[in-house]
Amino acid sequence: MDVQQARRAFVFIFCTRLLDAISFGLIMPVMPELLMEVGRMSLADATRIGGWLFITYAALQFLFGPLMGALSDQFGRRPIIFLSLIAFAADYVLLAVAPTLLWLFVGRAIAGVAGAVYAPANAFAADITPPEQRGKMFGRLGAAFGLGFIIGPALGGLVGELGPRAPFVLAAGLSAANLIFGYLVLPESLPVERRRKLEWRRANPLGGLLALGRYGGVIGIILTYFLFSLAFNVYPGTWSYYAEAKFGWSSSMIGLSLMCTGTFMALVQFVLTGPIIARLGEGRTALLAMSVAIGGCIAYALIPFGWMVFIVQPLVSLQALIFPSINALISRRVAATEQGALQGVMGSMTALGSVFGPVMLTQTLAHFTEAGAPIYFPGAAFALAGILMAVSLVALSLELGRQARGAARA
Repeated sequence: MDVQQARRAFVFIFCTRLLDAISFGLIMPVMPELLMEVGRMSLADATRIGGWLFITYAALQFLFGPLMGALSDQFGRRPIIFLSLIAFAADYVLLAVAPTLLWLFVGRAIAGVAGAVYAPANAFAADITPPEQRGKMFGRLGAAFGLGFIIGPALGGLVGELGPRAPFVLAAGLSAANLIFGYLVLPESLPVERRRKLEWRRANPLGGLLALGRYGGVIGIILTYFLFSLAFNVYPGTWSYYAEAKFGWSSSMIGLSLMCTGTFMALVQFVLTGPIIARLGEGRTALLAMSVAIGGCIAYALIPFGWMVFIVQPLVSLQALIFPSINALISRRVAATEQGALQGVMGSMTALGSVFGPVMLTQTLAHFTEAGAPIYFPGAAFALAGILMAVSLVALSLELGRQARGAARA
C-alpha cells in the first residue's frame, strides 16, 4: 500500500469512527420521546427501559468484539468492516420504523454486534502505521470519537424537531454514505500470508484474553485498562444527574458542559497525543493520564460552584491520553497476525465496563442524593470512580515496573 492509499484509507477509518459516534449521539436526544411513543409509557419508565437498551448494546459489543477481530485476522479487515457498516445502516432503518419495544431491543442488539467494527477498524489502522507512530494514530481516532459526541447530540436535537424517528433516518443515510466512500477508497491492509485461521476458543472475550497471555504483561495491562474504563463511565453514566443534583443546571447548561468536555478531549487526542507519547513513551503517558483523571474525580466530587466545572475541564482533559497510550503500548507487544484479536479484546473490556460501570456509579449517586440519604453528597459517584482509578494506577505502575525489571535482566 503506497502513502496516498494509506492516507485515504485512514481518512475512511477516521470517518467511520466519527460517524459511529455522531450516529450514537444523534439518537440520544430523541430516545426518551421515541420510547414513550412506542411503549406508551411515562418518562420514568422510559428512563428505565432506556438503561436496559444501553446495556443490551454494550453487552453485545462485549460478546462480539473478539469474534469480529478474529474474523478480520482470517478474512481481512475490509470485508468485516463493510459487513458491519451494512448492518449499521440496516439497524438505523429498523429503528426508524420499529413498531414495538421488542423491535427496539432487536435494533440495539444489531447495533451492538455491528458496533464491534472498532476491532477490525483499529486493527486496520495498526496494520498501516509503524509501531512508533501508533500512539499518535490512536489519539486521532479517539479525537474522531470525541468530535462525534460534540456534533451528534446537537444535530440530533435539531433534526429531532421533525419527529423522534427523523434522526434514525439521517443516521442510516450517513452510514450508507460512509459505506460507499469506503468501497471506493479502502484497500485490504492484511496480506494473505499474514492471516491466521479463526479459532473459536479465541473468539470470545475470556478465550481471547487468555490467548493473549503468552505475550508478556499484556493481560495485566488490559485488566488495568478495564478497571479504568469501568471508572471512566462516571461521565456518560452520571454527569447529567450529577450536574442537576449539585448545581441545579438546566438541560442546556448540561449540554454546554458536555460539548466543552468533548471539545477539550478531542483537542488533546488530536494535537497533543503524538508529541507527549514521543516525549514520555506510552507507559509514562498512561500513568500521567490516570493521575490527571484521579485529580479530576476529586475536583468534581468537591467543587462547590458550577462555574468551577469550566475551569476543571481543560485541566483534566489530559485524561484522554489514556486510551491511545494503552492501545499503542500493548499493540507493540502483539504479533501483526493478532492485531484484530487484540483490538477485539480491548473493545470487549470497554464494553464490559459500559455494562457494569453505569449501574454501579448511578446507584452510588442515587443513594447519596435520595431522600433520607446518610449525607447529601452528589459527588459520591466521582469519589468512587477516583478510588477505582487509583487502584488502576497502582496496578499499572506495578506491572510496568515488573516488565522493566524483566527487560533489564534479559
